[in-house]
Amino acid sequence: MTVLLPPQAAPVTLPRLGALLRHATPRVLEGMVLPVAVFYAGLVLFGLYGALAVAVTWVYGGIAWRLAKGAPVPGTVLLAAGTVTVRAVLAGATGSPVLFFLQPCLGVFCVSMGFLFTAPLRRPLIQRVVTDLLPLPEHLLEHPRMRRFFVWQSVLWGGVQFLNASLSLWLLLSQSVQTYLVVRTSLVAVLLGGTGLVSVLSLRHCLRRLGR
Repeated sequence: MTVLLPPQAAPVTLPRLGALLRHATPRVLEGMVLPVAVFYAGLVLFGLYGALAVAVTWVYGGIAWRLAKGAPVPGTVLLAAGTVTVRAVLAGATGSPVLFFLQPCLGVFCVSMGFLFTAPLRRPLIQRVVTDLLPLPEHLLEHPRMRRFFVWQSVLWGGVQFLNASLSLWLLLSQSVQTYLVVRTSLVAVLLGGTGLVSVLSLRHCLRRLGR
């Protein structure tokens, strides 16, 4: 789908849904599914401290693999490595796996507030996320229809992430670690996957209307 722009500007083309899914799936597996699976396997086989060691080894092993291939290491991966190290040290020092998972829950709460509080601003947080994934020309971002789209997306993602954090925190404090890992991973995959699909379809609809 192509949006018509002024003659001096190149058309903005949104990749097909299948291409977006192929692009996102490895990142979802690496960032969400496999770390939980690795931690859970370590917990079953080696107990809490073994699971913490396996989780840290997994993250730093991913960095070493990228360096060995000569591939750049994203800043987000380095940040995740530092974060998981601190979480593992705190959980290991206290003997409580709850501390290992508490920080991500609180982080999701902060993200949800960021989406909601920046919704009425000229450049809401969700706009920065979208333009990182799909660069859009400035004059298109200023269009009233696009601004309404970003307000709607800010409210949508703010509400979804608040629900995600609330349910995750409840599971963490009321269920076993095993139940938390299985249920939360499945819940987040369905919740964020469905919301992501709604966002992509909404963006396609918005760009199509602008291209008329």
